[in-house]
Amino acid sequence: MTRAVIIFIAVIIINTIICAIFLFIGLAQQANDDSKEKQTLTDMNGYYLQVFVMFFCPVVGPVFIIIAHLIYASFLRGGVDLEDVIFGKDKIKAPRKAEEEIERNRVPLEEALAVSDKQSLRGLMLDVVRGNVQKSLSSINLALNSEDSETSHYAATVMRDSLNDFRQRTLELYNTFKEDYVQPEEYACMLIEYMNEILPQDLFPEMEQREYVDKMEEACYFLYKDDEYKEKLSCEYIEWLAVLLLKLKEYDRVERWSEISTELYPAELSTYTIRLKLAFSRGDRDLFFRVMNELKKADVVIDKETLELIRIFS
Repeated sequence: MTRAVIIFIAVIIINTIICAIFLFIGLAQQANDDSKEKQTLTDMNGYYLQVFVMFFCPVVGPVFIIIAHLIYASFLRGGVDLEDVIFGKDKIKAPRKAEEEIERNRVPLEEALAVSDKQSLRGLMLDVVRGNVQKSLSSINLALNSEDSETSHYAATVMRDSLNDFRQRTLELYNTFKEDYVQPEEYACMLIEYMNEILPQDLFPEMEQREYVDKMEEACYFLYKDDEYKEKLSCEYIEWLAVLLLKLKEYDRVERWSEISTELYPAELSTYTIRLKLAFSRGDRDLFFRVMNELKKADVVIDKETLELIRIFS
């Protein structure tokens, strides 16, 4: 045999011995391992693969495996910090943290609808859907006419489900407050507050909108007509109802509730703002400035919006 053949045979024999030793070490460690589910580099599947590489790649395979083990032992191997890991089976509800980076790059949905970037619009739409959609339905309603079919599909699905939920929930609260003889005033308040979350967004056809505003007015009047429940009729409830009636141009009904507000809450700002909005909607200039002068003289805390209104018309 030539020298080259002898060297080749020697390399093969030595490589085979190294593979056998490596496999023996793995089998020995597996036998001594208390937990067969433990996942380390000594796992049998990993060892079979490494022995395969070493056997069919003489010299190069063993050198590569040995160097990999040395790097792992020197730099990567270490204990895992399990201090914050919870092994209990109880479910823990973690609060959803604000995604500042995402929010920083978002624009209002109304503005996004005017942009042709469909991917960004879809992402924004999904972010809105994941949040509280009830207060964003008016914006989602605009997305129904989006050129992007996927965005309009998202919007249609959300609108359908949300409005159906509103119809069902409103009917339940209305029937309960009409039939419940235990705490009807509580259900009337719940109905008013729940309806005010949706109705100001003008999502329904006019006829259906009128029907719900009538139910809201009925609940408010139920609280007003009974001295026992009258204190439950807050000035906010009256203002909410008055604004909805103004949108429907029911000026006589708004005037009636303006008088009720004056009777119950003569020192509240909402009493004056209802009269101002009514006078403005009717085009009654004399009444508008008369109420404005009364407001100036009244001992009422004025918000920024009303103060700006006084400055404009003074």
